[in-house]
Amino acid sequence: MPEAMKERYYNKGSIGVLASRLKAVYPLLSLDDFVGEIIDETWDALELKARMRRITVTLGKYLPPDYRQALGILDKVIARYPAGYVDSGLLYFPDFVEVFGQDARHWDLSMAALERYTPYSTAEFAVRPFIIRQEERMMNQMAEWTGHHGEHVRRLASEGCRPALPWGQALSSFKKDPLPVLRILELLKGDPSLYVRKSVANNLNDISKTHPGLVAQVAKDWYGKNEYTNWIVKHGCRTLLKKGDRDVLSLFGFADTDCAHIEAFTLDAASICIGHEMTFSFLIEAKKETKVRLEYGIDYVKANGTRNRKIFKISEPSLKENTQKPYTKTHSFADTSTRKHYPGTHSITLIVNGAERGTLDFEVH
Repeated sequence: MPEAMKERYYNKGSIGVLASRLKAVYPLLSLDDFVGEIIDETWDALELKARMRRITVTLGKYLPPDYRQALGILDKVIARYPAGYVDSGLLYFPDFVEVFGQDARHWDLSMAALERYTPYSTAEFAVRPFIIRQEERMMNQMAEWTGHHGEHVRRLASEGCRPALPWGQALSSFKKDPLPVLRILELLKGDPSLYVRKSVANNLNDISKTHPGLVAQVAKDWYGKNEYTNWIVKHGCRTLLKKGDRDVLSLFGFADTDCAHIEAFTLDAASICIGHEMTFSFLIEAKKETKVRLEYGIDYVKANGTRNRKIFKISEPSLKENTQKPYTKTHSFADTSTRKHYPGTHSITLIVNGAERGTLDFEVH
C-alpha cells in the first residue's frame, strides 16, 4: 500500500485526536499511555493495515474488558462526528468488532455495531472473518442488510462478500461456489444508489474471473430489466468484454466482427523511452450502420523477458454506413505503483468487437 496512505491516516496527530475524543467520553483513559503504546519504536516500520490493527488492539487494552461497555464508549465517540462524515482512517471502529466481537454470544451486538460503523468507515473487511466462521448465518445477515434504508449498509452487503476484495481476506469458498453471493446481488440489482450499484458490478466482475460462463448467463438474465440493472451488467462484464467473450459482446450489440475495417494504423515513433508517452492513430470505416467496441492491447515486456497483454478501452461509437472516424490516442509508459516498465520489443494491437485488427511492434528503452 502506498506510503502516503499510512502517513495520511495514521500519524501522531490523528492518534492524538482519537485519544482526545476517547478521553472526552471515557475520563479513565490515560492519554500519554494510550498514545505511547501505539506510537513506539516499531511504529514507523508498520504498514497501513498493521498500524490500524495496532490501534485496534490498543483500544482493546485501554477500554473496559466487557465488550458491551467497550462498544458503548466507541459509540459515544463516533456519535460526535457530524452526520455524513466519512473517513477511511476510522477503520479501527469496525476492526474492533472483528477482533473482539466474534464470540457467538456477542453476535447481535457485533452485527448492530457493524451496521452503525460502516457509514463512517466501511466494515467490508471486518465482516469477512464472520463469513468464514459462520457463512450461512452471516450471509443471512447480509441479505437482511440489502433492505436497509442506508446506502452504506446496503453496499456492505455486496462489498463484504466479494470473493476477491482488494486488500481483504479472500473468501475461498465463494471462489469455488459463488451462488451464495449471487443471491445477495440479486436483491441489489435494481438499487437506486450508484454507490451500491458499483459494488454489485465489482462483485460480478470478481466472479467472472473464476466463473465466466455463470456471469455471462446472469448478464443475459438481468439485462434489459431497467437502466440501473443494465449499468450493473455492463460494468460487471468489463473483464469478459476485454477477453472478447462472444456471448457477452453479443448481448451488448458487438457481435459483428466484419462490420468495419481499420486503415492508416500508425505510431508516431518506432521507439520510446520509459517515462514518456507513445501516440498512435488510425481510421475506422464502417461497412454498414453498426455499433463497435474499440480497444487496444499492449503486450508489455515483463522482468523475465516474457510478454503480457493489457487491454484498454477506447470508445463504443455508433457509426453510419460508409462513414469514417479518425482516432489519435496517447499511452503513457511512466512507471506507477501498479506497473513497472522494462526495455524490449513491445506490441500494440487494435481490437474491434473482440477481433484483432492490426498489430505494430515498437521498442521501449
